[in-house]
Amino acid sequence: MPCSDPIRLFLLDDHEVVRRGLIDLVEMEDDMTVVGEAGTTASALARIPATRPDVAILDARLPDGSGIEVCREIRSMLPATRCLILTSYDDNDALFAAVMAGASGFLLKEIRGTTIVDAIRQVAAGKSLIDPAVTGRLLARIRDEESHQERPDPRIASLTVRERQVLTLIADGLTNRQIGEHLDLAEKTVKNHVSGVLAKLGLDSRTQAALFEVQRSVPPG
Repeated sequence: MPCSDPIRLFLLDDHEVVRRGLIDLVEMEDDMTVVGEAGTTASALARIPATRPDVAILDARLPDGSGIEVCREIRSMLPATRCLILTSYDDNDALFAAVMAGASGFLLKEIRGTTIVDAIRQVAAGKSLIDPAVTGRLLARIRDEESHQERPDPRIASLTVRERQVLTLIADGLTNRQIGEHLDLAEKTVKNHVSGVLAKLGLDSRTQAALFEVQRSVPPG
């Protein structure tokens, strides 16, 4: 069912031909419109707060920085704005950074236009496009890194005993239903605990919570 108001988009890419292509693609859709564009991180950070888009499509690599840096700043200033990172490279380091910056999705530039349009709609609706398989790859990477050391984090002290249990099970990859079965709790209660964990840790998603817990708890190699 189409929204009464179109999805407001901001485009950040240093190649004008890419921006023009995205604009032409978006403007063919009745339920979305471009409210701004930029070719540098500095310009984007100046314009995005003024345009207040629903979704920002951000190029991962730019002459004066990266879309991931912009994502981190925008998610801090405008929590309601969702960010999609667009890149030409399948880069695990960039993907990890994008997830931790609060990005809702990470897309390669060679994907079809219809896929980008569908991704915009999903992200605008509050969904994450981070593939669970990708999350698993990132968790494995963290576990395999020998240089990680357990570091105390003051945010952990703010969690209740139950919230800490829920956080551990999120990091183990359990769904809300599975956590409920494990702790003998109603699924709705688990959902409330998950929301509490995210709020207290200052995170936006279960993926970030899982990465946070694994990174925090992995002992030195």
